[in-house]
Amino acid sequence: MTPLILGIESSCDDTAAAVLRGRDILSTVVSSQTDLHADFGGVVPEIAARAHVEKLDLCVESALAQAGVGLHDLDAVAVTAGPGLIGGVMSGVMCAKGIAAATGLPLIGVNHLAGHALTPRLTDNVAYPYLMLLVSGGHCQFLRVDSAERFTRLGGTIDDAPGEAFDKVAKLLGLPQPGGPAVEAAARDGDPTAFRFPRPLLDRDGCDLSFSGLKTAVLRARDGALVNGALPSSVRADICAGFQAAVADVLAEKARRALLLCPDATAFAVAGGVAANGAVRTALEQVTPIPFLAPPLALCTDNAAMIAWVGSELFALGRRDGMDLPARPRWPLDEDAAPMLGSGKRGAKA
Repeated sequence: MTPLILGIESSCDDTAAAVLRGRDILSTVVSSQTDLHADFGGVVPEIAARAHVEKLDLCVESALAQAGVGLHDLDAVAVTAGPGLIGGVMSGVMCAKGIAAATGLPLIGVNHLAGHALTPRLTDNVAYPYLMLLVSGGHCQFLRVDSAERFTRLGGTIDDAPGEAFDKVAKLLGLPQPGGPAVEAAARDGDPTAFRFPRPLLDRDGCDLSFSGLKTAVLRARDGALVNGALPSSVRADICAGFQAAVADVLAEKARRALLLCPDATAFAVAGGVAANGAVRTALEQVTPIPFLAPPLALCTDNAAMIAWVGSELFALGRRDGMDLPARPRWPLDEDAAPMLGSGKRGAKA
């Protein structure tokens, strides 16, 4: 019988729980913290951790109720064990451990990035191997996905991830958070050719990316366009359109190179929060000669359905974790790959 899996996700600023049986999403609940962090221009880790503690049990209870099942109907509980903001990750892991201890259910720790990377398996039943562009607020990398436990990093960002750059650009331009949707909305009224922003690292071989310099170019464009200390709305729209076009162009060219490194890939998939951006999706779809897969928008951002799905794949492989399952702030999918240049002294984030 197909196992019934509870998934729990709390790696950043969304508290989520979901129940899956195979590819059937019986329930998915996401409690957003956007309003809690709105005044700070970004996610405040301490506030996020406290909110997770308050919401986790409620989200789990709601997910079980929507699915029409109880804890003792489950076959396993899967939880994000990293990478992410450590307070949030710890909250989710402890919640899952409590459920496992009380019910005797198997516990499965899931890499949050694997959740995004395996989403095409959940939504489209794509066959291995496939090429994945994981592009979100904290991570950006091209991955060859060979199984639920085997990932090869072909390239990644050496500094800011695209989602992080979108958030910072939004803040520079006085737009609300989260920055991705705000910049995309403003860009609809702008001219992407009004400002010619750089396309970083296109002059360098390989699939690595950089967005820090692009963010700095936006800052300079903004400062040069101020009128009596204010930025005209039309100029703001043009800057957003130009920035978004630059990100899309870089991702598209690097995707073309990554595709050449995976001649046997069954599909090219994109996942993560930035995958919700229409301009980015269009640019990526235009460069691939193989099927292009992008999950529904609700499964692009952080959610527990993807965690439950990875849990089900690992459960089928016999994976089980003990009560010593650690919460990990950093957990690269490809642990054999060298750390990215911008990963910091404590090791690679992804």
